[in-house]
Amino acid sequence: MPDFMKKSLDKKLAEREQTSNNPDELDDRTLMLKSYIERLSSGEDLEAVKRDFVENFSEVEAVEIAKAEQALIASGTPVVEVQKLCDVHSALFHGATQAEKIANAEKAVAETLKNESYGMGIGSKVKAAPLKRQDGADEKYNILKKIENHPLNIFSLENEAISQALKDLRTAMETRENLLNVLDRARELSIHYAEKGDLLYPLLKLKYHFVGPSDVMWSVDDEIRDELKALANSAHDFESLLDDKQWNERLDAVVTRAEEMIYKEENILFPLCAKNFSEEEWQDLARDFDDYKPCLIEKQPIWEKATPKKLAKNLTGANDEIQLPSGHLTPYQLDAMLNTIPMELTFIDENSVNRYFNDGDDMKLFKRPLMAIDREVFSCHPPKIEPIVRSIIEDFKNGSRDYVDVWNSRDGQPVLVKYMAVRDKENQYVGTLECVQPMGFAEKHFCK
Repeated sequence: MPDFMKKSLDKKLAEREQTSNNPDELDDRTLMLKSYIERLSSGEDLEAVKRDFVENFSEVEAVEIAKAEQALIASGTPVVEVQKLCDVHSALFHGATQAEKIANAEKAVAETLKNESYGMGIGSKVKAAPLKRQDGADEKYNILKKIENHPLNIFSLENEAISQALKDLRTAMETRENLLNVLDRARELSIHYAEKGDLLYPLLKLKYHFVGPSDVMWSVDDEIRDELKALANSAHDFESLLDDKQWNERLDAVVTRAEEMIYKEENILFPLCAKNFSEEEWQDLARDFDDYKPCLIEKQPIWEKATPKKLAKNLTGANDEIQLPSGHLTPYQLDAMLNTIPMELTFIDENSVNRYFNDGDDMKLFKRPLMAIDREVFSCHPPKIEPIVRSIIEDFKNGSRDYVDVWNSRDGQPVLVKYMAVRDKENQYVGTLECVQPMGFAEKHFCK
C-alpha cells in the first residue's frame, strides 16, 4: 500500500473513532493494531504490514489484540470476515509457517522469520518467541495455571497433550505409519474446544464484553473440529485417500490451524481470562469442568476450591410440595424423577433464558454447565449455530412451528435432538423444551 494511502487510512480511522460512542475504549495502540488487520483485509502484502508492526511494537498485550478484533467487528466488518483473518492474525502477531499460504507470501514471511526471529508457537515447526506484556495478564495466567487442578491448570495440561498429539500426527503424515489411528486420537481436541465454548467464551463475551474471542475463535474451533472429522470419516470410508495429495494438503493445513490455536489460547485467550475472571467464577467454572471427559490426559480431581454441587434434598423448601393440576410432588421427588428420564432435558423460558436442565449421573452427550443457568440461550451456541437457534425459537413464539427434529451422531451412535414449543392450555407460548435422546438402543432392536 502506498504511503499516501496508508496515511489516508490512518486519518479515516482516527476520524471514525473520534465519533465513536465509546472513544475511551479505542486508544492509539488499539487503533494501530486495528489498522494492520484492515490493511491485511484489503489485500495488502503481509510482509509490508509485518514490517510496520515490528517497527511500531516491541511488545503487545493480549487485551490489545482482543480489542482490535472487537473494534473491527464494531466498525461494521462482518464476523465471518474477521474469522477468515484469524489465521492471518497469527501470522501477523506471532509469526507464521503454513499460514503464509493464506496471504500468498511464503518468501516474505520466511525472510521475516529469519530477520526478526519470531515463530508461530507451541507444537509448530518454528519455535515461538514469547510475547511480552505490561497488563499483568501473563503473570496472572502463569500463577493460576500452576495451581493444581485449577481450570487453567487443566487447560494448560490439555494443551501440552494436544500439542504432542499433533506432533505425533505430523510424524505419521511423514512416515505413513498408523496415520488413521493417530488422526482419530488427535481429534479428541474437540473435547478441549467444547470446554472453551461452554465455559470460557460466553462469560468472556457477556460479562467482560470481549466479543472477538467468542465470535472469532469459537468459529475457528468449529472449523478445525469439522475438518478433522470430515477427513477422518472420508479416510475410514475410503482408505485410499490416505495417499491422496489433496487429502494430505487439507490435513496439513488443519493441523497448522490447530497448532496456531494452541498458541492463541496460551498467549491471548487464557491470559485474558486469568486477568478478568473472579475467584468465584473460577470456582463455579471448576465445578462445571468436572463434568467433561478428560482431553488426552488422565481425569483430574476436582479443584479443592470448586463450588460444591447442590443436592435437591438440601435446598430450602425441599420438603414443601409443589401443587400441580394432576398431582403434587416435593422438589426432591421432582428432581429425582426428571433425572431418571433417559433423555437430556433443557427448558428455556419465554424470554429465551436458560431456566433448567436435568442432571443424571451418566456423562452427558451435550454438556450444560450450571453457569449457563439464567443466561440467554443464544450465548451458549457458536456463531454459526446462533442464527438457527434464533429462527427456531422465533417460529415457536409466532406459532408457525411446534417442533423441530435434528438427527445427529455422538460417540458412535445416532442421537435425536427434539426441540418443542411448550404452550399452556390457552395455547400461549411458555418456552422451549430440548430433549436429547441417544437412539443406539433402537438401532440394536430394529436394524438387525
